[in-house]
Amino acid sequence: EKRRAERAEQQRIRAEKDKERQARREVKMRKEEADAQRKADDDAKKKIALTNMGSGFSSHLKAAIDAKRGKKQTEREKKKKVLAERIKPLSIDSLTDDQLREKAKELWDWLTNLEAIKYDHCEMLKRQRYEVKNVQTRITHAYIQRHQYIRERGKSTFQPKKKKKNSEILRF
Repeated sequence: EKRRAERAEQQRIRAEKDKERQARREVKMRKEEADAQRKADDDAKKKIALTNMGSGFSSHLKAAIDAKRGKKQTEREKKKKVLAERIKPLSIDSLTDDQLREKAKELWDWLTNLEAIKYDHCEMLKRQRYEVKNVQTRITHAYIQRHQYIRERGKSTFQPKKKKKNSEILRF
């Protein structure tokens, strides 16, 4: 009976904590919703006020919107935007078995196509890197040959500046 009483007490305490957590969550959600609604109302009022000022202020409206969003989108936001455009919604709840198989085949074909494109791009990148290295070595080799030729002939293209004598340097 002692264990039962302890267990009942623990369950009661746990239930109270759960209720408190739930209440805090609800209060937080209400605050967030109220803040979001207030911000949306403020934005709507600003837009209405700026549009009522006339067409000459449309650039100010655009600037105000851009300033709110930030000057530049972060890379993560750009990536999310691109992925949202590329990803197709997949609704398979109402499909039959045959339709599911067809959809799976379609997705598999799409995936293999993307993998083929990725492979082609990787191979092209490898080839371009090889060509860049090849051109760099050719340039380096030509540069070395040119300077060896100049040294052999005694013609130096590098002319060091003549130093001024101490008497020519003005001292303050």
